[in-house]
Amino acid sequence: MRYNQNIETTETLFSISRSKDPFVKSLGSVTQSVCIVSFFLLLSLFVLQGSQQFALAQPDQAPSLSQAANPNEDVIKGIHLLYNRRFDEAEVIFRKVIAEFPDKPIGYFYSAMVMWSRYAAGFCSAEIVNEYLKRVDRTIDVAKTHIEDSNSPDYYDFFYMGGALGFKGRFNLSEGNWLSAFLLATESIEALKTSLRMHPNNRDVLLGIGIFDYYTANLSGVLKFLSYLLIHKGNKEEGIKKLRLAAKEAIYSETEAKNTLLHIYLFFEQDYLNALELAYELAAEYEHNPRFKVLEGVCYIRLGNETQFRQTVRYFRQRSLQANPEYDARLWARRALYLESIHDLFHSRYAEARIKVEEILNHADPEHDPAMIAWPLLKMGISYDLEDNRQEAIKYYNQILCLKNASGAQFLAKKYLDNQVRKKDPFIGY
Repeated sequence: MRYNQNIETTETLFSISRSKDPFVKSLGSVTQSVCIVSFFLLLSLFVLQGSQQFALAQPDQAPSLSQAANPNEDVIKGIHLLYNRRFDEAEVIFRKVIAEFPDKPIGYFYSAMVMWSRYAAGFCSAEIVNEYLKRVDRTIDVAKTHIEDSNSPDYYDFFYMGGALGFKGRFNLSEGNWLSAFLLATESIEALKTSLRMHPNNRDVLLGIGIFDYYTANLSGVLKFLSYLLIHKGNKEEGIKKLRLAAKEAIYSETEAKNTLLHIYLFFEQDYLNALELAYELAAEYEHNPRFKVLEGVCYIRLGNETQFRQTVRYFRQRSLQANPEYDARLWARRALYLESIHDLFHSRYAEARIKVEEILNHADPEHDPAMIAWPLLKMGISYDLEDNRQEAIKYYNQILCLKNASGAQFLAKKYLDNQVRKKDPFIGY
């Protein structure tokens, strides 16, 4: 369950948190009657699910020899390729894993993550979305079948089933299908807890459980009550503790745990020193992924370290001079301008930010770098919002919503259409 780069992420699994959540409106906007009906529907489904999951769990059964004792080196190599945006090469590796273990969920899960990685990187076509959903459903089916048919199911079967259910729920949440997402979350966390009961030293499973701990602690109102009833009571400190342990000791979830912590520290906790440590480490390990280097630069901005910020911008420009082919060179050049525009916005230089954003848009490449269309447009809208030119800002937010591929920027655009962005909003740096 190592990949969640995109908006992701901040995308994280369930960021349905209060007013500072950029992706999903609070349930407070839903009418009271809908809440009541949904509550009883969720309660009845939970009762039915509880008996089924208890039958599947078998927590007292000794686990079979699994990936913990014999890590799959192909999977580890494929995961590294995913974070380096080498999606086609990762696809080949995970197809090989499926061929070797056709009755186990491991290969199918990471095959689905190839599509999720493309989606999170901004390649949000209908074809990719459909293929992602097809693959994640296949993972769930294979995992459940293997659990039901095996005399000694592996605790990693529950790990991958829980991960696939969680990622499907996360997608449904991004589409506004909160009820479906919540039900999938319930089933997901039960599978993950079963995996942990079967092997308490399984660090990989702490990624999903840690995410649930952190984000459910931020819920309020009806959602907080439902999460306590259907999933478990959240605890931010415990969530971070689990994620830190996964980041240090997990086999397959190490990088995604670091990525999740990076986004939590930078955008939710405003703990810039811890965020910087993770961003620096990830940028060094995945040097073909510009996202981590951008976030490293944002950390320097938030810490007021102008020297390191300028050095990061020079790094991007140097990469653009060295990269080949041309579209790759331009990708790095756009990130230099994008990071500078963030710097300008945090320093109230709104006209200067727009100049840099316009240069990005004048050299847009929807085929190879689709994220650098919608996100620069969002920065343009933010620049006008921070100048209190609300009418002009709304034009850009609406323009994002009209794009065929908004690359995840639509979630913040919707948020800022409802509530004008303020200078202290940490997501100015996203």
